Amino acid sequence: MSIVLKNVSYTYGKSGSDCGQALKDISLEIHKGEFLAIVGHTGSGKSTLIQLFNGLERATQGEVYFQGENIYSKGFSMKRLRSKVGLVFQYPEHQLFEATVIKDVEFGPRNMGQEPLQVELNSFQALKDVGISEELLDVSVLALSGGQKRRVAIAGVLAMQPEFLVLDEPMAGLDPAGRREIFSLLKKLHEERGITIVFVSHSMEDVAEYADRVVVMNQGQIVLDGKPRRIFHYEKELQQIGLGVPQAAQLVHRLAERGAGIEQDCLTADESAAAILRWLEK
Repeated sequence: MSIVLKNVSYTYGKSGSDCGQALKDISLEIHKGEFLAIVGHTGSGKSTLIQLFNGLERATQGEVYFQGENIYSKGFSMKRLRSKVGLVFQYPEHQLFEATVIKDVEFGPRNMGQEPLQVELNSFQALKDVGISEELLDVSVLALSGGQKRRVAIAGVLAMQPEFLVLDEPMAGLDPAGRREIFSLLKKLHEERGITIVFVSHSMEDVAEYADRVVVMNQGQIVLDGKPRRIFHYEKELQQIGLGVPQAAQLVHRLAERGAGIEQDCLTADESAAAILRWLEK
């Protein structure tokens, strides 16, 4: 099972000065079970790309496939696609609109045509999965903390039983504790429920800590695609397009440049600290 893009381009605007190309000849396959990060500076096409995954935007050129089916073919069910590929926007809590937590979470699965009992069961399970207690079910969404609102917004997508969960900057605006909380949730969903996670991020530290694959975008094109350890070896290339590498990895690189015989494939702070200690012990 996968999402496949073949030679996809996307142009916004119809003509004149408002016309521009957001994506250029993108070919990409996202496999079931991946924890994939999509990175790039502002305007690189990340958000436009992920909106193609569930048909929210339609490619100007090229084809998008889900489970081997062309999503643009006649008779293809976009409703089914959107129940399988859930999209969580940046600042998703701004999209909460129902009177209570449970009503907001139930909206998505009910709109997708789930049976009433299934709507209730899936919504309760989704709230349990994101750590929202039963005491909060009938509370106004406006009374929740920022982190709670974000978890409820994610629960609203999970209640539709997606196989792919796609998130646009899921940590935007959260403090460090909130960031850890949300990523712990995503890791749990990935490991325990087998949900494929795709997230857009500017944080190289988050990418290094959680992603098993990184897609780097620049000016509407994919310029790098691979495992984080491989991608972060291209420090100069990443800097040239307005990105960087995790600070811990950057420290190791600087030490190596100054003659330290130190391992350079470190990603996280813990790995870098261990590598530095081994070098000092020598």
